[in-house]
Amino acid sequence: MELLKVENVTMQFGGLKAINALTMCVRKGEIHGLLGPNGSGKTTCFNVISGVYQPTQGEVLLEGNRINGNQRHEISGLGIARTFQHISLFGEMSVLDNIMVGQHCRTKEEFIGAIFRTKEERAEEARIVARAYELLDFVGLAHRAGEKACNLPYGEQRLLEIARGLASTPKLLMLDEASAGMNSVEKDNLIRIIRAISAQGITILMIEHDMKLAMGLSDEITVLDHGAKIAEGLPHVIQTNPAVIEAYLGKGGAPHAQSK
Repeated sequence: MELLKVENVTMQFGGLKAINALTMCVRKGEIHGLLGPNGSGKTTCFNVISGVYQPTQGEVLLEGNRINGNQRHEISGLGIARTFQHISLFGEMSVLDNIMVGQHCRTKEEFIGAIFRTKEERAEEARIVARAYELLDFVGLAHRAGEKACNLPYGEQRLLEIARGLASTPKLLMLDEASAGMNSVEKDNLIRIIRAISAQGITILMIEHDMKLAMGLSDEITVLDHGAKIAEGLPHVIQTNPAVIEAYLGKGGAPHAQSK
């Protein structure tokens, strides 16, 4: 069943078409890879889906409902969370507080309750804290809860950003180069976490430059080049697609996928 559909979307900046008439479908429960060389339009696509940009033309549909035109916080409230190519954390806040902030679109208590510390407000705060610790434990960062986010090693900051995305209870989690800067051990841990997220029924759309990782994790892959879709299909089909090999993998051939 279709969760997300990007339908005939063009994103134009002056005379440059960063995305050109892109149509892409992401099914519920799948891990969908969005690949392509640098400058191919991948992050622009993420920005359109998450409401950072409003497309020049076309529609973005979540469960059949048009979401482009909504503000970013509204799209988050509808069930889309994302990480960023360049880590975007509240560096001076604690690791725990970063996760708690990520739950803001799911809180129910109003300003007046926070002022007078009502029973309902205290109960909700306790729930938020408990959920934050649960998510930190899930990504292996519970022991870092009281530290400043900016003091975490780079790989752990990536995991914190994923946990913060999960805090909003998304239907779709978009990961923008989540493995960037990680060593092989950290990547193995990331793979485990992504599979565990998928096992919870959360749909994942990911931009990834590590081809072995992308091919091993993805159920389906869409490949962009110069803003246009040049291929879409199963990983083993994408690996042997001549247009993909030339545009992204180079003419030397495709890498071997790791087992899923």
